[in-house]
Amino acid sequence: MQTKTPRRGTIRLTRRGRIALIATGTVAAVTAVAVPLLLPEDEGRPQSLTIPEGWRSSQVYGAVDKVLGVPTGTTKKALPKAGLKLPADARGNPEGYLFPATYPINDKSTPASVLSYMVNTATKRFSGGQVTAGAERNAVNVYQTLTIASMIEAEAGSKADMGKVSRVIYNRLEQGMPLQMDSTINYALNRSTLNTRERDTEINSPYNTYARMGLPPTPIGNPGEEAMRAATNPTQGNWLYFVTVKPGDTRFTASFEEQQKNVAEFNRNQSKDQKKQGS
Repeated sequence: MQTKTPRRGTIRLTRRGRIALIATGTVAAVTAVAVPLLLPEDEGRPQSLTIPEGWRSSQVYGAVDKVLGVPTGTTKKALPKAGLKLPADARGNPEGYLFPATYPINDKSTPASVLSYMVNTATKRFSGGQVTAGAERNAVNVYQTLTIASMIEAEAGSKADMGKVSRVIYNRLEQGMPLQMDSTINYALNRSTLNTRERDTEINSPYNTYARMGLPPTPIGNPGEEAMRAATNPTQGNWLYFVTVKPGDTRFTASFEEQQKNVAEFNRNQSKDQKKQGS
């Protein structure tokens, strides 16, 4: 993120959630690698594979490759013939439907069977009356609700903030404002960082929510149930901006001027952290 305060037309909603924690080293291990529950080495293949909330499909594919002991890229290559039961809106892309949970693994498990298990689990969890009713109430369909949930999962600094992040997204959509979510930029660039630069916001991508209006074309990760609930039932409020000034301190506001002050404080904290790391 830039150290100077962005001009009014480019004020950004800084990348939130576990990315902020990664920057401090708090949860790097959880977000960087798969967490299969391994048996002792002499007992063979792991019994299960845990997919954390918010992981992108690329991370899931890598974890499945690893737990099944197949060459890197095997799971992704299996997609065309996996027969995944995805909704028409997904157009064959399982992003958002690889439900975060712990899955059993045995000697009969294949990339296709594991992915199918994840997609079928997501379909069951996301097809309930609450999701359908919430989507209708918010004037979006279920796939769009899932896309919103994926941004909430990526941006919220805590589960308690999810409803507020959801409200910011809906408020900006309703007012015809670009979403300006750094998480979508990170998805387009296949990275996770707090340091979104001005040039990053100018990339030519359908996931650039600075340059393009509305939602990104697909989910940007695989959200859990709490993020989905927040997407269907946003907290009431008039907020248009938010920034996590420091871990545990996310500030929401409807005032551009107040957001500028909060961003300036965030930048000062980032500068201090960088100096400490360099010393």
